[in-house]
Amino acid sequence: QVQLVESGGGLVAAGGSLRLSCAASVLRSIFSRSAMGWYRQAPGKQRELVADISSDGSTAYADSVKGRFTISRDNVKNTVYLQMNSLKPEDTAVYYCKIDFGFREVWGQGTLVTVSS
Repeated sequence: QVQLVESGGGLVAAGGSLRLSCAASVLRSIFSRSAMGWYRQAPGKQRELVADISSDGSTAYADSVKGRFTISRDNVKNTVYLQMNSLKPEDTAVYYCKIDFGFREVWGQGTLVTVSS
């Protein structure tokens, strides 16, 4: 059973930083070949893509976070990170990570990020 465990969420003042982590309980060889993504869902809104990173390290970001967030991965630790800087109140949401095996996706349980103004 594949599991993703997110951590690092919390309460931060506007302008602050947080780093989210997502650890995957899969074989290292499988993790390194899988795409990973961070999504978020704010109250009353649909879940949206924040950033993703492919197996070769290529990254993509939502326009709203470009220049402020950085996604990275550690294929030894089976972990994907989301470094969030210059946080804004509108970044408040539950953040989820996802692993994409190509034929199947698995989601984490989410971690809450609250940015106070």
